[in-house]
Amino acid sequence: MSWSPCPDPKPGAPDTVDAVETLIVPRAVDLGGMEVRRALPSTKRQMVGPFIFFDQMGPAEFLTDEGIDVRPHPHINLATVTYLFEGKIRHRDSLGTDLDIEPGAVNWMKAGRGIVHSERTDEASRRTGQRLFGIQTWVALPEAQEESDPDFIHHGASALPVIEDGGMTARLIAGQAFGSRSPLVTASETLYADVQLAPGSRFSVEPSVTERALYTIAGEIDVAGQCFGPAQLLVLRPGDQIVVKAMTASRVMLFGGEPMEGPRWIWWNFVSSRRERIEQAQEEWRRGRFDTVPGDEADFIPLPETATKPRPAVGGVLYP
Repeated sequence: MSWSPCPDPKPGAPDTVDAVETLIVPRAVDLGGMEVRRALPSTKRQMVGPFIFFDQMGPAEFLTDEGIDVRPHPHINLATVTYLFEGKIRHRDSLGTDLDIEPGAVNWMKAGRGIVHSERTDEASRRTGQRLFGIQTWVALPEAQEESDPDFIHHGASALPVIEDGGMTARLIAGQAFGSRSPLVTASETLYADVQLAPGSRFSVEPSVTERALYTIAGEIDVAGQCFGPAQLLVLRPGDQIVVKAMTASRVMLFGGEPMEGPRWIWWNFVSSRRERIEQAQEEWRRGRFDTVPGDEADFIPLPETATKPRPAVGGVLYP
């Protein structure tokens, strides 16, 4: 991870105001045929609004008979959001959900007190090969909802608002922006949008929520006179209306929301406001006390034994 401060503003030049509070360049990890870039949590930032985990998956090219096989594994006290640009993933979970995650759709899996799921490439895609590219995020739940019932909510691409304004096209995944609101009901005030820009076009990031960030997917954008290329996370200064200009054809994810009541503990696939809750979940998974995934019961990811104590996610990626 890396961070660099913005230059000091020049008196009388509003474009040079320190609009970018923190710049994070995610670290890249090769997971065997697919590169993942992890932007959150980082050494400088645990969360942006409720977002505590932000991964860029791919782009990856899978040949015939290849794909992903993420075996059943548990989550607690969070919600996962998978959003694809290209490709398809078969999602199954312990609630009995069995569906394909496809580009432009929103898939919100609320773990609450506990859920188990798997993510795999379906057989048809394995036979033909596919390109996979997308974003996976984790969203912390408010303390009052951490132990709520698990749930899975799917909205197809056609159900999400698409806003076109000049050279901007935005798909609103969650929250309210650009004069529209997503049908997705979230646990706290959340903003999440996929924004595509033609060269020379622009859009304004309104101060509708306290914490906001941009993640650059493709192209080059200008924010307050600074140019940013792909795979960079820009945490924006609170309270200001900030203009984003496209230097080339660009795509960015706009996300954020209201901050949580406090920091979160994170270990493996578990997130909670309480350390003892994560230790309890470790023991429950070790002893097989989570529900199984119908149709995918034969295998699972065992509890990592390389680390046993959760820590606050303020010093980098803490997965064992």
